[in-house]
Amino acid sequence: MVDIPPLPLDRTSRVPLSVQLADALRAVTAQGSLRAGDRLPSTRELATVLAVSRTVTAAAYDQLLAEGWVQGRRGAGTFVVGAPSPPAPAAATPATVRSPAPVVVDLRAGRPCLEVLDRAAWRRAWRAAGDEEPDGWPDPAGAPGYRAAVVEHLLRHRGLPAAAEDVLATAGTSAAVGEVARLLPAGSRVGVEDPGYQRAVGALRDAQVEVVPLPVDADGLVVAAVPRGLAAVYCTPAHQWPLGARLAAPRRTALVTRARAEGFWVIEDDYDGELRYDVAPLPLLAALAPDVVVHLGTTSKVLSPTLGVGWLVAPPVLRDGLLARRTATGTRPARAGQRVVAALAASGDLSRHLRRLRRELHARRDEVLAAVTAAGRSALGDAAGAHVVVPLPDLATEAAVLAAAAARGLALDPLSRHWLGPAENGSGLVLGWAAPTRAELTRALPELTELLRGG
Repeated sequence: MVDIPPLPLDRTSRVPLSVQLADALRAVTAQGSLRAGDRLPSTRELATVLAVSRTVTAAAYDQLLAEGWVQGRRGAGTFVVGAPSPPAPAAATPATVRSPAPVVVDLRAGRPCLEVLDRAAWRRAWRAAGDEEPDGWPDPAGAPGYRAAVVEHLLRHRGLPAAAEDVLATAGTSAAVGEVARLLPAGSRVGVEDPGYQRAVGALRDAQVEVVPLPVDADGLVVAAVPRGLAAVYCTPAHQWPLGARLAAPRRTALVTRARAEGFWVIEDDYDGELRYDVAPLPLLAALAPDVVVHLGTTSKVLSPTLGVGWLVAPPVLRDGLLARRTATGTRPARAGQRVVAALAASGDLSRHLRRLRRELHARRDEVLAAVTAAGRSALGDAAGAHVVVPLPDLATEAAVLAAAAARGLALDPLSRHWLGPAENGSGLVLGWAAPTRAELTRALPELTELLRGG
């Protein structure tokens, strides 16, 4: 393993640390400090050296893997496989002709489908939000109009009855997880699904709680494997991230029964809850046990992360604690996004958008499944949401498919990066279809079939 040269990271920048790290590694490779064949430190070793979380280093390596700069070798580590050639001297001609870079089609999951967003409705909502008077002293619970819109949305689309005072505006799911975690006693242990949502893991660790991995199978979180002594359990029961299972009804009942008996909170991240295709909805955990469940939702996937808003429905004791902490620290989610969502809901544009979104993503789901099947592969988690997992036999195959995809201009997400435990627990692709335009998806799917067939 080579010595890594200094990799400056600016923690005051708005650019994510993982993006800064990937850029820095590319730069030192281009400068010749790293060469083809050099072995990089493990994600854990590099995280220790840079004093960052392993999530940051893993995300940076995944991006470089997708771009073909590095390659993972099973049992050996991660190696530099190439570096950009130095620029050729400029020819004595009016212009230098360059080959175009590959067009990147984003097939990673967790991104919104912006193509179906009605831009006229979007602009109307922003204008309506701007017509409201500025806040003099905003309510830490959130804008009243936004909270009322969330109440209506939860009742109509998720079957959860709630009052406006039950709802708190949030800055999104990860921010809400962090807020809840900071109310837990020092040294608390919180169970999370493994594989699972690494941003939630990061938020929990940032709040100085111990993260305990919990197994997942075809029926979702394995409730029988949840150990005693936890302060909370974080889960994604509507469409488990990333494997796509729906938490089975008996396990839902078992989880909230244990939460009541053992005194822990259940943090229900309603990931992809609005997006289901071939199945009837199962009751929300918050509907089964509103006394022990913290229900979280967000607009980032169904509208746009531009809004930066979500919501939280929690039992009164926890809700009051969150409000007290917000008041004491002066922190609260921004109001602009809340006003836009409220305007979209009031005009009926939000409901119309959700109907369009479901139709479009359903059609795309069918096309992606056809491409996967044509390659002789199977997919997990296709009954809901906007992604599936395509299992691959090992990490070497996963790395080879990612490198080949990057060469073809496809951005893919490896399953291995979503594990808290060893990446060898499962290899594959977390394949999304919301981000690209329909034309991009149509162009990419034959390429994807060839990649999967070759892999």
